[in-house]
Amino acid sequence: NLSSWVTWPLVIVGGTGMRLSLGVKVKYLNSEDYRFRYFTQGKPGSRPSVLMLHGFSLNKNMWLNTIEIFPKDVHLVCVDLPGHGGTTRLLAESHTAVAQAKRIHQFVQCAGLNHKPFHLVGMSMGGMVAGVYAALYPAHVSSLALLCPAGKYLHQVSEEQIEKFMKICLYQPKWNETSPILLPFIGKGFLDLTSSESRYSLHDNMRKIKAPTQIIWGKEDKVFDSSGAEILAAAIPNSQVHWLEKCGHFITLERPRTSAKLLLEFYKSVCDSAEQKKVA
Repeated sequence: NLSSWVTWPLVIVGGTGMRLSLGVKVKYLNSEDYRFRYFTQGKPGSRPSVLMLHGFSLNKNMWLNTIEIFPKDVHLVCVDLPGHGGTTRLLAESHTAVAQAKRIHQFVQCAGLNHKPFHLVGMSMGGMVAGVYAALYPAHVSSLALLCPAGKYLHQVSEEQIEKFMKICLYQPKWNETSPILLPFIGKGFLDLTSSESRYSLHDNMRKIKAPTQIIWGKEDKVFDSSGAEILAAAIPNSQVHWLEKCGHFITLERPRTSAKLLLEFYKSVCDSAEQKKVA
């Protein structure tokens, strides 16, 4: 049953308590047939806003450990992708990477993020969508960070194989399988994402990415081959690669501090470079 609930043996860090401690605000935005759920921290300012896209079957809360080290005055927006978390799930809709990128564009316009270029971050499926978005809407993206993004090395799977996907995501699985949590999940979404139409989307569009790009990958990633980092770096002119030792696919869970520090350093470097250009 494609609309069934699937039990993932995975602990999602953070939640209401952590959001409160960080001072982030949960909001809703209605656009056409979609109601987007997201949270924000800080307010738009002179520096680019930061839009963060989570991985498959996860939600915006996966970024809580990451944004903990970001300055409170940086405007952060973490959104539940369509089909995930508190954002609308429509079985009849396509969930390919291009379709998701277009829906994120819909969100960006309604949230007013398109008023000036923003910094776009995405992990896994979110990285794939972020890369495609940067290629389709280059004027909106000042810089880009991709954490082990899905790509052409993403193989189409059957519904029976989907649960196995999560069990190989971590270098050292630490979840408690006796206390699983339920995550709303549409099997069709994964099948759409891994279809031949979708899984080549980032590869086919990577040469169109013009924004300065940071690529972070766990060396022990068993989901997507880490050689993808070199393929992306070769195709994207202004890019840099960071490898994380003894780290699997879920970078923000296994290396929350290290990955957060890398993301923040890159963001600051791009902001500083933009300021220097203005002065010059």
